[in-house]
Amino acid sequence: MKKFTLLVLLLSAITAFSQNAPINFETGGYGADWTWTVFENEDNPALEIVSNPDMSGVNTSATVAKFTARQAGQPWAGCESMHGTDIGTFTLSANNSSVKIMVYKSVISDVGIKFVKPDGWSMGEIKVANTVVDAWEELTFDFTSQLQDGYDQIVVFPDFDLNGRTQDNVVYFDNITFSEQGGGTGSEPEIAAPTPTLDAQYVISMFSDVYTDVPVDTWRTDWSDGLLTDVMIDGNPTKKYHSLNFVGIETVGANLIDATDMTHFHLDMWTPDANDFKVKLVDFGADGAYAGGDDTEHEITFAAPTTESWISYDIPLSDFTDLLNRDHLAQLIFVKAPLGTIFIDNVFFYDDAVGLDENANINSFKLDNYPNPISTSTTISYTIPKSELTEISVYDLSGRTISTLVNTTMEAGTHQTKWEITNEKPGVYFIKIKAGNFIDVKKCILQ
Repeated sequence: MKKFTLLVLLLSAITAFSQNAPINFETGGYGADWTWTVFENEDNPALEIVSNPDMSGVNTSATVAKFTARQAGQPWAGCESMHGTDIGTFTLSANNSSVKIMVYKSVISDVGIKFVKPDGWSMGEIKVANTVVDAWEELTFDFTSQLQDGYDQIVVFPDFDLNGRTQDNVVYFDNITFSEQGGGTGSEPEIAAPTPTLDAQYVISMFSDVYTDVPVDTWRTDWSDGLLTDVMIDGNPTKKYHSLNFVGIETVGANLIDATDMTHFHLDMWTPDANDFKVKLVDFGADGAYAGGDDTEHEITFAAPTTESWISYDIPLSDFTDLLNRDHLAQLIFVKAPLGTIFIDNVFFYDDAVGLDENANINSFKLDNYPNPISTSTTISYTIPKSELTEISVYDLSGRTISTLVNTTMEAGTHQTKWEITNEKPGVYFIKIKAGNFIDVKKCILQ
């Protein structure tokens, strides 16, 4: 085959799933000269292409899009590209299903993105809320549930707030990119953090799908040294901090947390980096003000944490020995210096007075997997009562090792890993755990 013919075929294959991107609103780029139509926004002021209002943060682009969400506009007011001619006709596949957008907003509300086919058909928008105000933030949308061909329009809902607006809100957005979902590279978790099982009445949650969260002012203060991206891990909202030295999370003013009746602080953390991980709690004291003379704080260091596996930290609040009070908690600080990446989920305080802390009371090993029988994958949950060199392997009936899923020292607690089915034939398989001197085997059926 001639090279020219091969090149044409390769280009044809690329255009089958590529869209005109990144949408960066720069001269000579994509987006600035597109035909954007504003809808459901009272008088529908046009989308503007303007100078970047803040080039000191994570977005140093020269020009960005400006959307004015009218107070009297619909909560779902937004803007859409012209069918076909702007973003082009493309396939949403595994290669481009992670969509990111940078936003600069004065309020906390959902941002929605939707893809539409020429006949107007869509699977609906996916929404992610910004977590900071008056600063650029990159949001990540997982479109793996909407893989289809024939899309030719993008719709952006910059200020999707069903509670309504109290004023006109100006939203800037920029740098819409498409990439492959993370997975298999060791740099991001493939499964979600363990699901908490504590009774909600004993929990003060800051971030968890399981519980109702208390208000948090920001998940990244402007004095932080690191970046924040909201991501979906196995369908579960997760905080990703990257290029991280330290990050401050604040619950100040009316949002101060009173954890007087709580005994423990919990979070789930995943990291690809072995450098130390630190957690600090800061109480602003009775005056509720920073540096008011009655502030107390304490930082705990976890040396060389296990990498590439979810770690469930259940820290007795009594371990924060210099935190003299905990009825005006205002700051939570994570440190991963020098420079690292952490994924965070299930951040909450809880009361263990009635023996709710499962990890603190673990005295036996456990191995389970679900679903069983298996079709495409199974999640393996295992519990170890103390730090052990742990191996999780899958065997067939002949005793041949199919896959080694874990082979590292794991800390005490409940952990999860996943066996993804590749070329295995239907039949009986065995999942084996070896942790220290403990060995257990579970039979599973691959259909």
